[in-house]
Amino acid sequence: MKLKKSRLLMALALPAMLALPLAAKTLVYCSEGSPENFYPGVNTTGTSFDANSQIYSRLVDFERGGTAVVPGLAERWTISPDGKEYTFFLRKGVKWHSNKAFKPTRNMNADDILFAIERQWKEANPYFKVTSSNHTYFGDMGLDKLLKSVEKIDDMTIKMTLNKPDAPFLSTWAMEFAGVQSKEYADAMLKAGTPEKLDQDPIGSGPFMLVQYQKDAQIRYKAFADYYGGKAKIDDLVFAITPDASVRWAKLQKGECHIMVSPNPADLEAIRKDPKIQVLEQPGLNVGYLAYNTTKKPFDDVRVRKAINMAINKKAIIDGVYLSTGVAAKNPIPPTQWSYNDAVKDDAFDPVAAKKLLTEAGYASGFSTDIWAMPVQRPYNPNAKRIAELMQADLAKVGVKVEIKSFEWGEYRKRMQNGEHQAGMLGWTGDNGDPDNFLHTLLGCDAAKPGGGNVAKWCFKPFEDLVQKAKSVTDPKERSKLYGQAQVIFKEQAPWFTIAHAVQLKPMRREVIDFKLSPFGRHNFYGVDIKE
Repeated sequence: MKLKKSRLLMALALPAMLALPLAAKTLVYCSEGSPENFYPGVNTTGTSFDANSQIYSRLVDFERGGTAVVPGLAERWTISPDGKEYTFFLRKGVKWHSNKAFKPTRNMNADDILFAIERQWKEANPYFKVTSSNHTYFGDMGLDKLLKSVEKIDDMTIKMTLNKPDAPFLSTWAMEFAGVQSKEYADAMLKAGTPEKLDQDPIGSGPFMLVQYQKDAQIRYKAFADYYGGKAKIDDLVFAITPDASVRWAKLQKGECHIMVSPNPADLEAIRKDPKIQVLEQPGLNVGYLAYNTTKKPFDDVRVRKAINMAINKKAIIDGVYLSTGVAAKNPIPPTQWSYNDAVKDDAFDPVAAKKLLTEAGYASGFSTDIWAMPVQRPYNPNAKRIAELMQADLAKVGVKVEIKSFEWGEYRKRMQNGEHQAGMLGWTGDNGDPDNFLHTLLGCDAAKPGGGNVAKWCFKPFEDLVQKAKSVTDPKERSKLYGQAQVIFKEQAPWFTIAHAVQLKPMRREVIDFKLSPFGRHNFYGVDIKE
């Protein structure tokens, strides 16, 4: 009798169990740092872009794992024959996220696109100075001068008119800085007297909604059921903020995270041997460099810059710090970037010639300087402090006394962009697959102003003329030729000591399905799945 009763109970329980929802799929990503905020328009770091990219949609996008421009919030577009007018036809029915403070009453429309642009462009916009007035990308790419007008034709159509043709213009709007925010939410927060909430408690139209952020601990996201591309394959996404690469690797081994960023080069052998781990890799679209502040003595003298380049043993840095994860850089763009000029010769490691050049420049006894070392690890620079120490030792041999400095990452970037350093390390991963994104954004005159991303503060007319001309022609061969000439001038003038291009490596658990390496080094989790 008892047996029959237990079978009856099981029979009754089974339909109830089947009615329960399946366990939510959670993917945990071991990231390396906290985002500066949730407004992509004022950020330049991969850390902040990754945190923002899950939340926002853009006018156009890059295909997953590639550089081709595909529809985003705009389902199609037209370009005038003279290359000066771009008309974007917006996707209908795009829903916004919501939070405790705000529930949207309408779908995405042209007002939101206009707001996203004018917030970065027009100083009269009430949001221009909220969070930061330094819209680095918008200014460094010269968009403030390039755009003649942005008009709302109707609720679902936007027309942008340029002052001159610009070859990379379309791909510009697929970049992370161009994430679109809700104007209705912005207006509501302004009316409530809390405009900062727009960037602290973000609402977007992207594949994931922000659930919780604990600085230096974690970011929690939930798949947005009404995402215009269809709900994500995973239900929950967690960024486990883990600054130490060795700790990230330990968490990956234990299954506490599924994907990790920036492994220690020294850990790679063990990572590759672990049967539970797969490592995706490809050449990186990046460069790590030491920028000389060319507005300050002694680095205003090209002879000094060339001398320092020749005094530093680049091979020893690559061998000792990057191990198998980097290749020596001679140009400001990586070998994977079209228009790369392989004919350029790198500065030879020659301390004797360096000493002679310093003497010619009036520094026979050397000089004192600082070298700023990044406080964070990046693929293009896995250990800035160690690299600075190697540079310090090399430069001492030619009479140059180096003080190594560092600051908290946000402060570090801000101070370097304001030109407080004499020499400092930074790096870059391309954002749109175009050489302009390196040569103009990092070395152009538009970006050399205080707050700009040209931290060498180098504005050199022969270089600038070539880069500006290359922006305005559409023939790839002609553009490639101009960029090749620009790289020759860069090497002659030496605003940087180019260090390395890193191989992009992504260790992940074998249960992760269809994660795509981004050529831009981004981490996008829409389309990714986990095996049951």
